[in-house]
Amino acid sequence: MPSPAERPVLVPILGDQLTRTIASLRGRTKDDTVILMMEVWDEATYVRHHKQKIALIFSAMRHFAAELRDAGWTVDYVKLTDPDNAGSFTGEVARAIERHDPRAIHVVEAGEWRVQQAIEEWPDKFACEVEILPDDRFICSLADFRDWAEDRDSLRMEFFYREMRRKTGLLMDGDKPEGGEWNYDSENRKPPKEGLEAPERPLFKPDEITRECIDLVEEKFGDHFGSLESFGWPVTRDQAEEAADAFFAERIACFGPYQDAMVHGQDDLFHSMLSTSLNLGLLDPLDLCQRAETAYKDGKAPLNSVEGFIRQLIGWREYVRGFYWLHMPHLQKANALNAQRALPEFFWTGETDMRCLADCIRSTRDNAHAHHIQRLMVLGNFCLIAGISPREVQDWYLVVYADAYEWVELPNVAAMVLYADGGRLASKPYAASGNYINKMSNYCSDCAYSVSKKTGDGACPFNALYWHFMDRHRDTLESNHRIGRIYSNWDRMGEEKQAAYLETAQDFLETLEPAAKGWARAD
Repeated sequence: MPSPAERPVLVPILGDQLTRTIASLRGRTKDDTVILMMEVWDEATYVRHHKQKIALIFSAMRHFAAELRDAGWTVDYVKLTDPDNAGSFTGEVARAIERHDPRAIHVVEAGEWRVQQAIEEWPDKFACEVEILPDDRFICSLADFRDWAEDRDSLRMEFFYREMRRKTGLLMDGDKPEGGEWNYDSENRKPPKEGLEAPERPLFKPDEITRECIDLVEEKFGDHFGSLESFGWPVTRDQAEEAADAFFAERIACFGPYQDAMVHGQDDLFHSMLSTSLNLGLLDPLDLCQRAETAYKDGKAPLNSVEGFIRQLIGWREYVRGFYWLHMPHLQKANALNAQRALPEFFWTGETDMRCLADCIRSTRDNAHAHHIQRLMVLGNFCLIAGISPREVQDWYLVVYADAYEWVELPNVAAMVLYADGGRLASKPYAASGNYINKMSNYCSDCAYSVSKKTGDGACPFNALYWHFMDRHRDTLESNHRIGRIYSNWDRMGEEKQAAYLETAQDFLETLEPAAKGWARAD
């Protein structure tokens, strides 16, 4: 029987922790460490994830395991199809303890609240020592975020972002922001000009490992949402770096001005498409920010593009993670506007005459991706002003996007998209009529509805739904300094015009067919 010193340390690595420098491996030696990686049914099915999302995570995990083995590590890898698969992280750790008799378990804290609750039970469940380490791949620790948030009535990302700029030194000129401004968002709202096209992003042909994962998903999860035909996501660190190289060489210069633009058939435009690799752990966010800063200093990208990119990573991404952990678990049930309508069926089928929604849902189905303005100002805007249940909308976003993990999805959807937290995160609801979509896209030109028509048959549904939303939430929103003056416009319309808006909206809402049960979560 081996002595305690001869027994290994078991290091479970989760599917979004695919980082060679992960804290649980730091300082470990290869001769006394067993790395445990697990494909488990609970994670594949707690919501009915997009097919590409499951294939991406499994393939990235299998490639990472091979990379670790090639580097000399011992990796105990449990596949989904292993006959004794326990189906859960806790069950697989218990089985691994039986196999390896470790003296200790070292694990990095989970990204999602429900997984972390399970991990925190391990010290009571297992006889060996369990050490849960903070995830230091983020710039702002959860403790530091709590300190920043303490005693603040509202948590505005802009002020947090400035602290992160000072902490990292990114785009700083001494103690002042580069160029004299912290935020160049006002320069990043160009509508798409006619014929706007972006260089195609790299797509990676599935190798044998990825092909096996795609076949597995088709066999086991064939009834899940989405298509696997266009799968081309990076599944290794080298591929992710190649994708990053292409972004910095070909698209970052136009990323800023056109980051809010939407063009039918141009699904990626100038976006980096690196969020899946970031959230898996294949790329380091600080490294990407430093590369963006270098592009600016070398004259290869304008300041507004680089600042906008950096703000998304050290500002928004870090901020929503801190917000998530600060407000869990009750953020899952937040519904400040009492939205109760069921998610429409067309969110799963894409069968709607609204061209903007149809195109965004098509891209989501085919690519497991839509960029942030499509998610916020088309899909999310519709859910907000139509009064769709936050829980159903949250489930949909968590299912359909390859980069969606609850820590990043839930604050974005519940608080940013739906204002369900009552304004703790966002300073106003992001509600808009068809005019915004018409300005920022080419969707409206060939739509069955007329964006210039406000009420009645053939009018763009966004126009009437916008005023229906504002009217029904007047008591809550009129005091908001950012939108309160809108009610002066509403009052000047007169009762007849107001009634036409409300009737048009109500007639449209009554045509919405609720989605069948079981699309997001099994009955």
